[in-house]
Amino acid sequence: MDLGRIFKSKAKKIEEKEKLKKLLKEKYSYFRTLLHTNNDVLRIMADMEEKLSGEYVFDVHYIKTNVNAISNGVIGIIKNLNALSDNKYAQLENVYYEIKEKIEKALSSKINIPVTDFTIPFESLLKDAINIAGGKNVHLAELKNILKIPVPDGFVITSYSYIKFIEYNQLKEKITRILNEANINKIEELEQCSIKLKEIIVNSEMPAEISSSIKMAYENLCKKLNKKCLVSVRSSALHEDSDFSFAGQYSSFLNVKEEFIPEKYKEVLASLFNTRAIFYYKTKCFSESDMVMAAGVLEMVNAKVGGVMYSKNPNNPESENIIINAVRGLGKLVVDGSVTAESYVIKRHPQLSIVEKLPGKQDKMLICNEDGDIEEIPLPPHNYGFCLSEENALKLAKFAIEIEQYYGLPQDIEWAIDEEDNIYILQTRPLKIMDILQRVISNLDDTSAKKVSKPPKFEGYNILIDRGVSACKGVGYGKAFILENDSMLEDFPEGWVLVAKHTNPQYVVIMNKASVIITDVGTPTGHMASLSREYNVPTILNTENATKLLKHGQEITVDAYNCLIYEGKVEKLIEMAKIEGPFKETLIYKMLEKILKFIVPLNLVDPTSNEFKPENSKTLHDITRFCHEMVMHEMFTMWERYDSEIHAIPLVTGLPIAILVLDLEEGLKEGIDKATEDDVLSIPLRAILKGMKSMQWPGPPPVDAKGFLGMVAHTASIPEDELNETAKKSFCIVTRHYMNFSLRLGYHFSMIEAYAGENINDNYIKFFFKGGGAAIDRRFRRVKLITEILKTIGFRISTKEDVINAILTKYDTPTIERYLEIMGKLTAYTKQLDMVLFNDAVAQMYIDEFVKKYINIKKN
Repeated sequence: MDLGRIFKSKAKKIEEKEKLKKLLKEKYSYFRTLLHTNNDVLRIMADMEEKLSGEYVFDVHYIKTNVNAISNGVIGIIKNLNALSDNKYAQLENVYYEIKEKIEKALSSKINIPVTDFTIPFESLLKDAINIAGGKNVHLAELKNILKIPVPDGFVITSYSYIKFIEYNQLKEKITRILNEANINKIEELEQCSIKLKEIIVNSEMPAEISSSIKMAYENLCKKLNKKCLVSVRSSALHEDSDFSFAGQYSSFLNVKEEFIPEKYKEVLASLFNTRAIFYYKTKCFSESDMVMAAGVLEMVNAKVGGVMYSKNPNNPESENIIINAVRGLGKLVVDGSVTAESYVIKRHPQLSIVEKLPGKQDKMLICNEDGDIEEIPLPPHNYGFCLSEENALKLAKFAIEIEQYYGLPQDIEWAIDEEDNIYILQTRPLKIMDILQRVISNLDDTSAKKVSKPPKFEGYNILIDRGVSACKGVGYGKAFILENDSMLEDFPEGWVLVAKHTNPQYVVIMNKASVIITDVGTPTGHMASLSREYNVPTILNTENATKLLKHGQEITVDAYNCLIYEGKVEKLIEMAKIEGPFKETLIYKMLEKILKFIVPLNLVDPTSNEFKPENSKTLHDITRFCHEMVMHEMFTMWERYDSEIHAIPLVTGLPIAILVLDLEEGLKEGIDKATEDDVLSIPLRAILKGMKSMQWPGPPPVDAKGFLGMVAHTASIPEDELNETAKKSFCIVTRHYMNFSLRLGYHFSMIEAYAGENINDNYIKFFFKGGGAAIDRRFRRVKLITEILKTIGFRISTKEDVINAILTKYDTPTIERYLEIMGKLTAYTKQLDMVLFNDAVAQMYIDEFVKKYINIKKN
C-alpha cells in the first residue's frame, strides 16, 4: 500500500473541500452585499424623492453626492449579481452606463455663449439675448426698445467679453478648482474662496481688444448725448433678474468716470465670486458654466429721489396694490436696507390712487459728486415731508402695471427721478411672491382644518415684540442669534433666529440654516427681503430695537404674519403653520426633478412578464429591481452546481427525515460533527423546524420510493428521470439569516428558501414543490391544497401542472419566522396526502381544516 499516495490524495481532497467552501462563502457574501447595497440605494432614492415635496432646503452638493452614491451603489449591485451568477447578466453594465450618461448630461448641461461683439448699444440689443447680455441688461433693453419706457442710455459689455477675458488670462481651470474646494456650510471657506478668486480677476490683464471696444462704445454714447457723462457700471450675470433674483449678490458701481470704466468692469467680473454669490450659485444648482458675467454701462442718473416698487404686494398679492418705497438721493439706501424708506400704497382699481402713505426714517442720503464717486451726507434739515409727489407716484405705478403686463408676472422695479423731474427705470426683475397655503387647525383636538389668512394671536404667552414689517410671511422657532458684526455669521448655528440691526444680502449665506430673520431697520423691498422670500425664511423687518429687546440664546417663537415675537416655544402656533415647499420653482428643484426621472421611476414591475429583461430597464431603480429579483433566483438555483454535501453534517431532529446541513456563516454552533436542534442558530431553519416538530408525522414512505433532487430544483421543466437520479437525503444550506432547504418526502420534492434579517426589504420566503406518487388528478388536488393554504398567508403563486412556485416578500423577521413555522407544519400535514385526495370535496375539507387549525389560531 502506497501510504504517501493515500495521504496526498486525502490532502488534495481536503484542499479541494476548503476551496469549495471558500467559494460558497464568497457566493453568499455577494448575495448579502447586494441586499445591503440595494437597501442603501433605495434609502437614498427615497430621501431624494422626499425632497420633491419642496419642503426642504438642499444644494447642488446634495444632488451630486447622492447621485454619485446611487450610481456607485447600482454598479456595485450589478457586479455582485454577476459575481454570484458567473457573469450571467453582463449586459446590465451597458444599460447602466447608458442611463448614467443621461444623468450626467442633465447634471452638467452647459450654456452656449455665442460669439458677439465685445460691446453692444442698448438700442441694438435683441429681446432673446440673455446669453449675450445677461438678464438685467436684456430687461432694460426690452423696456427701452419695446415698451418705450424711459431707461438711461448706454451699452452692454457682453458675456463673450467675459469668456475672452477668462481665456486670455487662462483662468478657467484655476477658478473651477478653487470653487470646488468651497464648502457652503463653512462661511470662512467661502470667504477665502471669494478673496482668492476676486484677487485673480482684478489682477488679471484686460485684453486690448476689449479695452478698445469699451472706449469706442463710450465715445458713441457721449456723441448720442452730446456731452461727456459719468456712468454706472452694473452687473448683469447670466441668470440675474430672471427666475433667480441674485438680488444684491453682485457689485455695481455708480458715478464712474471714463478712465475708470475698464477697472470697474473687472471689479464687476470679480463680484461674480462674492461670498454670497458663490453660496447662491451653489445652493441654486448652477454649474461653473453658468457663472458668466456681462455688464451694463449706463448714463448716470443723479437722482434727487430713488427707490424700489413692487407691482403687487408680495405679502398680499390678492390686494392688487402697488407698493412704492422711496428715499431722498440715490435709491441704493432702499435696496441695502440701511434706512427705513417712505412707503406709498397705490390702489389699481377703479383708477390709480394713493390709499396710504407711511413716513420713513432717513437721516442720511447718497449723492453723486463731481470727482466721479458717490458720497454719503447727512440729510439736510430742510428736507421735511414726503419726497415723492403724488403725480410721480402715479406715473411710477403706471409704469409698474405696463411692465407687469409685458412680462406676465409681478415685478420688482428700481427707479430714479433726476433733478429735472425725469423718471428712469433702472432695473426690473420677477417679484418673489410666497404663495403660501397655510393650513390652520382651529382646535388641535379636532381633525378638521380650515384655511385662514394668518394665525390668531395667542393669549397667555409673553409677547416680546409686536411691531415691524413682514418681508416673508411664515412661522419659525429657535434661539435668538444677536449679530453684532458680520464675522459672527461663520458661527451661526442650524435652526437659530438671526437678529440683526440692518438688512444685508450677505445674510444669504445662512438662509439655509436660519429659522427666522429679524432686523431693527429695513424694508420689504430690499435685496435681503427678496432673498428671504426666495429661500422662504420668515422675516420681520423694521422692529426698531429687536437687537436690544432680545437676548442672545433666548428661545423665541416668531409669527411673521402678524409681526409678533413670543417668548419661549408656542407649540400651538408652530403646529398650526403648515407651509408648502418654496423650492418648486427654483432651478435646483427642477434639476432634481429632471435627474430623478432617470433614477426612481419603476417600469419593471412584474417579474413574470416577458418584458422583465435587462434591456427594458429605463432607470436605475429598474436595474436594482431586476437585480434584486435575479439574485433571489440565482440563490434559489445555484447550489446544484456545486457538490455542497461534502461539507455537510447530519441534523438530528427525531423527525422521519434524513437531513444534512451545510453551514456557511453562523448558521450552526461551531466545532460540531453532527447538529441537534439546540445547535441550530439559523433563524429561518429554527422556525421551520419548530413547525415540523410540532406536528404528528405520518408513517414512513413506501420502500420503493423514487429518489428526488436533494439540493435544489431548477424549474418545472426538469425531466422526471433527472429528478430520480438525485440524492435521497434532504439538504439544507444555512447562515444566521439565510436558509435553502431542499426537502425530499417520499415521492415529493420541495424547496424552501428564506432570508430573515434586520431590513424588511431583504426578507423573503420562496417555495418550490413538485412530484407525487398518486394519479395526476390527485396530484393536482394536492397542488390546489398547498396553493390555497399559501394564499391565505399572502404568497404570490404560479402553478404549472403539478409544480408550484411561490414567493412572499418584505415582512419583518417575526412574521417571516411565523410563516416558516406554518410551512413546517404544512410540510408534515401534506406528506403523502395526495393518496387520500380522491375528490375535490375531500381536498377542500383538508384545506379548511389546516387554515382553521394552524393559521387562524396562530393569528389570534
